[in-house]
Amino acid sequence: MTGSAGDRREPPAPPAALLAEAVADGLRTGGGRAGGLYLCSGTPGLLRLAVLSGLPGPLFRPWDRVSVDRPFPVADAYRLGVPVVLANATEAMRRYPQFAAGLPFQFGTLNVPVRAAGRTFGVMTVLRPAADDAAAVLAESDRLQRVAEYLGVALLQREAAGDGVTWDAEPLCVRPPALDRAPGRFGHLTWDPATDAVTADGPARTLLGLPPDREPGTLAALTRSVDPADAHRLPALLRETAHGRPQHRPVQVRLADGGLRLLELWPSGTVAAAFGPRPVAGVLFDPGPGALADGAADLLPQGVFCLDRLGLVVYANPRAAHLLGVPRDRLLGRSLWDAVPWLNQPACEEHLRGALLCPEPVHFHVRRPDSGEPLPYDAGSRDSLPGRDRPTAPRPYEGDWLSLAVYPGLDTLTCTAVPASRVPHAPAAADVEVDTPAPDLAASTAPPYRPVALAIALTEAVTARQVSAVVMQELLPAFGGRRIAIYLLHERHLYLAWESGFPEGFLSPFEGVGLDARLPGVETLTTGRPLFFDSMEQIAEAYPGIPMDAAEGARAFLPLIASGRAVGSCILGFDRPRSFSSEERTVLTALAGLIAHAMEKAQRYDTEAALARGLQQALLPRRLSQHAGVETAGRYLAGTEGMEVGGDWYDVVEAGDGLALVIGDVQGHGVQAAATMGQLRSAVRAFALSDRPPEEVMSGTNRLLIDLDPGQFASCCYVRLDPATGLARVANAGHLPPLLRHPDGRTHVADLPEGMVLGVDARAHYAVAELRLEPGAVLALYTDGLVERPGHDIDDGIGALRAALAEAGALRGRSLADMADRLTATARQASDRPDDIALLLATRRAPPP
Repeated sequence: MTGSAGDRREPPAPPAALLAEAVADGLRTGGGRAGGLYLCSGTPGLLRLAVLSGLPGPLFRPWDRVSVDRPFPVADAYRLGVPVVLANATEAMRRYPQFAAGLPFQFGTLNVPVRAAGRTFGVMTVLRPAADDAAAVLAESDRLQRVAEYLGVALLQREAAGDGVTWDAEPLCVRPPALDRAPGRFGHLTWDPATDAVTADGPARTLLGLPPDREPGTLAALTRSVDPADAHRLPALLRETAHGRPQHRPVQVRLADGGLRLLELWPSGTVAAAFGPRPVAGVLFDPGPGALADGAADLLPQGVFCLDRLGLVVYANPRAAHLLGVPRDRLLGRSLWDAVPWLNQPACEEHLRGALLCPEPVHFHVRRPDSGEPLPYDAGSRDSLPGRDRPTAPRPYEGDWLSLAVYPGLDTLTCTAVPASRVPHAPAAADVEVDTPAPDLAASTAPPYRPVALAIALTEAVTARQVSAVVMQELLPAFGGRRIAIYLLHERHLYLAWESGFPEGFLSPFEGVGLDARLPGVETLTTGRPLFFDSMEQIAEAYPGIPMDAAEGARAFLPLIASGRAVGSCILGFDRPRSFSSEERTVLTALAGLIAHAMEKAQRYDTEAALARGLQQALLPRRLSQHAGVETAGRYLAGTEGMEVGGDWYDVVEAGDGLALVIGDVQGHGVQAAATMGQLRSAVRAFALSDRPPEEVMSGTNRLLIDLDPGQFASCCYVRLDPATGLARVANAGHLPPLLRHPDGRTHVADLPEGMVLGVDARAHYAVAELRLEPGAVLALYTDGLVERPGHDIDDGIGALRAALAEAGALRGRSLADMADRLTATARQASDRPDDIALLLATRRAPPP
């Protein structure tokens, strides 16, 4: 029996075991400690992250969905079907400034498409240490490509079997292959479901409480070594993992003696293995105080805690629990974000990302919440022992700042924490507070997240002025700046495009300086290197005699270079002296590339828009042909988004003893649309002046557009009106139907046969319909910009225009021009008009008595 259509289900997603093992193989061959796999989703044009290895899921959430049209390494690898290799951050900033701005760290990436038999299923990406030797990175890319090919074959086999190969769920977060786990505290074990054999290395036997020379032997023997309360869970976990359903975080297991262990399991074997039960590999580790640090760390005056690469807390000393405000037993074995929810903030996530992606330690400040709630106990007190009755105590340093340092490791991060208002003291020293300078909070927390905000804002900016305004609004507050100047290059001279905050007239001497001038704003562009000065004194020393303003603050000079082409310079000014950290310099350098690309696009827009506006103004009729028996009025409104110039047009042409009323809409915007519109208008006028029948006008114009082959199509409505009789013969090429308002106020949509749009089929035939235009009746021709709104049915828009036409026609004493103004008044006031609007009205005058 087969189910109904409503019972059909989508094929299941590829098995987690297959994908996780492929990513693990990719990390081994690609020399990375983090990476992932993107697969096509059920949404066309969207890639979704299926597997993430070596990074906590919350830290990579902004990148778990990628449009294939986005300027992003993964998207290019998928769309072009070739590897995209970025050896270091400099290469990433040059080729993908938005990607580099969002992840401003020193690392490289390998992005390889997962393909088989001409089919692209997704992209495998590996994040690896930055390298200057591009040849070595390319060799790793070749090895990674072989892994991707194996996975592509496996996915192709699934697709041929009718199984799913797309991904629409949240990403699976898995651990990378372990590299630096400490001997004696981490052990490995395996289980083969075919033979039920369990093997364990020496450290694993020790952690299980077994003699060093005795293997667990079987699953039943392994189960006997754990607490009876967990005995039923262990076999179930192993069997689920063997069938491709592993737990994607370590599970807690108690031993028979009560000791706590964390067990991580995954299917082993190659990615091309059959889809039956697979051998299971596992890592057993002790999360106790001595697992990752010497026991002396428990006595340190500063807080120390360690995270694995998925954000799990595997060690915390009492002082760390005290400063974080969480009991120690609630920290161990839990995600940092679950255990300490107030660390769930963008600044912390960005710094932890940096520590996971590059080898340099990071330092930052974070403010603890001022909740006023007491700690369950003082985790740092000698009296904080389980089972002892003790009063609750208020959290010390409530609401103060913590200074955190994160030191990267291959498998773990080591974090230290001290109050920001005091320095660590030796155990034997007196408890004396020492004042230290307050952290520069604006510099330490804001910059990492401004690139993303700036990138989003710049996508909405079109003109050079809009780009400059966005940079001022987003960039200055992020870095605590007060002044900004943007210069653009034109014919080897720099001209001021935007400034804010500088004294009036101060920048005048720098207007139009040549590229041979010895000025920091010039040299940053000619050398391609950003220049940072902690104070104005440093600028005066480097550039003697340079004009100075009254401010004593720092300055940053950023080159605006897009696609290897010099665009201009950006100058940031600060009211006080300050230094620029390496992270800030990296972010600002990435932002400069982002701004340059936006400015380059804006300059192209300004040039093209000016040309298109000139074309359009020249091509639209300055006045409409007059006839004693007919009154006409036309209106054109440019869109307020994008190029602001499109291909809408209208015209009134003398045709024998009558008039031809024409309205049309060329697909698209910009110079090409305006040029095509001009050619079509000229063709229609030529046919109309020779008084060809409407069907011949449409057929001839259609063939002309096909012969021109501009890669565009157009809609058009042509009306041949006889003023003496009021007979209107209409041919329509895919355009919206006219509206007809009768003298008594009745208004309806003209019933016309639909014709093919122009420029598609050279053999298209255009039928002709007839309308009768009585004296005092009004015929309205219009383009879709007047009736179409995103998210609304176009029929509703036509209905609203029909009602407005009926109402406007009821106002006696008003001219046709007044009626046209009333019909376009609402659109004229809209600031978010996405499309152009053309409107042509015609009314037949009553014959003289």
